[in-house]
Amino acid sequence: MNLSSRFLFSCLVLTTFMFVSASVSAQVASQEEIQSLNTKDMHIKDASASYMKDLDLLVFELTVDGQAGKTVPKARGEMNGAPVLGYVFPTTLKSEDVGFSSIDGVVALAVTAHPDFDDTPLWDENNDKNYTDDGLTWHTHWVVLVPDERVKGGLTVAEFKKEDKSVVLPPTNPGMPMFMDSPGYSVVSSGDKLKVLVPSQRINHNKEFNFDAVSAYMEVNTTDESRPLLGVYEVYGVLSKDLSLPYKVK
Repeated sequence: MNLSSRFLFSCLVLTTFMFVSASVSAQVASQEEIQSLNTKDMHIKDASASYMKDLDLLVFELTVDGQAGKTVPKARGEMNGAPVLGYVFPTTLKSEDVGFSSIDGVVALAVTAHPDFDDTPLWDENNDKNYTDDGLTWHTHWVVLVPDERVKGGLTVAEFKKEDKSVVLPPTNPGMPMFMDSPGYSVVSSGDKLKVLVPSQRINHNKEFNFDAVSAYMEVNTTDESRPLLGVYEVYGVLSKDLSLPYKVK
């Protein structure tokens, strides 16, 4: 999608955020549980993306009212209903820029924490020599988000049928039937700031694009066919207020 169509898509999504309600199937977590994670640590008050020419590196950064990354969800004990907390940078990048086949949707850099599973099999984020226990350590994903009225947050990570041979995913994907990648970018947090280091080469050398910053609660579903595999159930905040992706790389 071009910038204009992405803007219209964003407006549609924001409308969905605001008006999808009682008709949505209930998620596993209660609304009380979801809101308990809506702390100052999830309140984004500033964000930026900067290009460092000498390193050919992009730095995505956000600032929160509390301590970045301090709030994390409690384990559910199983994959179905597993909570996922995220800081998300929706962008105007194309799906092909991050290694996916062409698909309509919003390409987003998501920084997530989820204690019930590990979806970064190539990376050992907590450096304990175990590559399968890092879900609770904040880590990165590229995802393609599409509108979905089945969940209160109005968004889903785009899915595909496993037999669809036309789908292309980066080799670092976690093996799920979704447009999701686990690129292994470094996440650095200190005080109220969280930064993600993205080599320009990993996004097709793009340095001119727009973005926004969102904090949200997501949840995995493996049993209810009326809901998505990974949907957004609550949007805690949108930096631009209208999800218009107005911010540019410096």
